Amino acid sequence: MLLKTAAESFASSGVDVPIREIAERAGVGVGTLYRHFPTRSDLVVAVFHKEVEECVETLSALAASYAPGEALGRWVATYVDFIAARRGLAAAMNSGDSALEGLPAYFQRQLSPAIQDLLDAAAAENEIRAGVKAAELLHAVAMLCVPPSCGEPTDPKRMVGLFMDGLRYCSGRNVGDKA
Repeated sequence: MLLKTAAESFASSGVDVPIREIAERAGVGVGTLYRHFPTRSDLVVAVFHKEVEECVETLSALAASYAPGEALGRWVATYVDFIAARRGLAAAMNSGDSALEGLPAYFQRQLSPAIQDLLDAAAAENEIRAGVKAAELLHAVAMLCVPPSCGEPTDPKRMVGLFMDGLRYCSGRNVGDKA
């Protein structure tokens, strides 16, 4: 209950949401929250680990239910939502807080093997171009979700959709099709 409430609070208000507000939303006292998570960083890490586990579960479920290219596209759409709901997490990870420094590596370790399997399967089916590495996909999608520092704002889902179209186009599957 605490992790779910904290995740919802982080998604709506960012990782700097007051601990008191999280406790109130969870219906517990601040002391109870601190007893389970002595620091804000402990809470952020616990929420992030839980959400990464859910990302892996979603990826596995999609891989079992759809063709590799379709599963990949659906998971990437989920990943875009995952990134959007992590307001302030990137800044927190770069804040110098040693408790948060390991989060990007944890994310990569947990997700990369399953994503790589899906990328390889999609490439073997000629649904996407071959040779794409999991780290490249994760980084590219994450960067496409960052609002530009100048110019007009972009829609991350549209940008990622264009990127995914490029992966499919380069597979040769759609090149020259007149259907």
